Amino acid sequence: MPRDGEDRRARNVLGGPLRACSHDPLTGWLRDGCCNTDQHDLGLHTVCALMTEEFLVFSRSRGNDLSTPRPEFGFPGLRPGDRWCLCAARWQEALDAGRAPRVVLAATHVNTLAVCSLIDLKAHAADQA
Repeated sequence: MPRDGEDRRARNVLGGPLRACSHDPLTGWLRDGCCNTDQHDLGLHTVCALMTEEFLVFSRSRGNDLSTPRPEFGFPGLRPGDRWCLCAARWQEALDAGRAPRVVLAATHVNTLAVCSLIDLKAHAADQA
């Protein structure tokens, strides 16, 4: 029986069931709280990351302001400590720039491995799961 917040079908980068990333703020390409993906998710929003001020500033400098609330889209704006499903390529870009946020491995979708290495993800793990 799946634990609360697990997706029975989707797998995480460790091979287990995909755990929820965040329901507050509500995240995910499918806005289901998980870093699930589908064929329409061209950005591959599959990395469950723990936001830091450093990463939020980095993302804003790259044209993606995740800090400013956008009520017209139901987006509250992110703060350090929030969990959010990031695009795998943005996480990799932040890693290459030395600004990568910590990753919740159990909530990071296996499709992330098409862009990011498991070694790098584990090196930035926020959890031991």
